[in-house]
Amino acid sequence: MDVSAASATAREVRRRWRDREAPDGDFIVFADGSLRVMDLLCLRSPERPDGPGAEEWYWTERLRATEWSVDSWVEVDSALATHTRAGVRAWAGESAHHGSIGWVALTRDDDGGTLEWLAVSSWSDPFRAVTLDDTAVTAVSTSGLIWTFPRDAPQRVRITEDPDGPRTRR
Repeated sequence: MDVSAASATAREVRRRWRDREAPDGDFIVFADGSLRVMDLLCLRSPERPDGPGAEEWYWTERLRATEWSVDSWVEVDSALATHTRAGVRAWAGESAHHGSIGWVALTRDDDGGTLEWLAVSSWSDPFRAVTLDDTAVTAVSTSGLIWTFPRDAPQRVRITEDPDGPRTRR
């Protein structure tokens, strides 16, 4: 791929983030314009089929692209939670316009809210809470699932049930 195409994609990602838009589907978009298409994988524990923590979910990478186009974009203008730490901001919310789906983003806490990465899951319920530490962004969905995104590798998200939250089986 040529450098001009990559920079054009990165510019489009930044423009879309400023317009509060993201690709529709299960994606992680990075500030450099790269995109990862994800599939949700649910693992069940045979020892405890109905007990707490009996299911664990993982997002697995299906496709990686540096130059791409998307037919449909969702609005990510409904930020339900935000948390700032050491010049970085985590965001979480919903896209109500497209069926109430969840999204999480990591940005620099500067005047432009410069995007680092944005994760959108058409599978997820909206996110009602988000916290940020030195290594992870943790978001809690309205259905009581905890999504823990490593800050430097959000595609390695781990999804578990909130022991204090509502139990939801998908």
